[in-house]
Amino acid sequence: MRIEFDKTARNALARALAVYLKDELEIEIGGMDSMLLLDFISETLGPHYYNQGLHDARALLHAKVETLADALYELEKPAKL
Repeated sequence: MRIEFDKTARNALARALAVYLKDELEIEIGGMDSMLLLDFISETLGPHYYNQGLHDARALLHAKVETLADALYELEKPAKL
């Protein structure tokens, strides 16, 4: 699955890359070059960030489910036969 942004977000991200390169590295690139760089970053680095986000979400969900399971056990009443 490819990471995609709507046109407004894509343009804003490409502009941010161009500004960063100019401010930090004194490299000026045009709109098309910044779009190509954004595509490269999205395709190469994006999946790593996405997967880490999923990993973090999975760990958080697991912790919440454990807390919920503990709370449910605490609600149990002693049963007499």
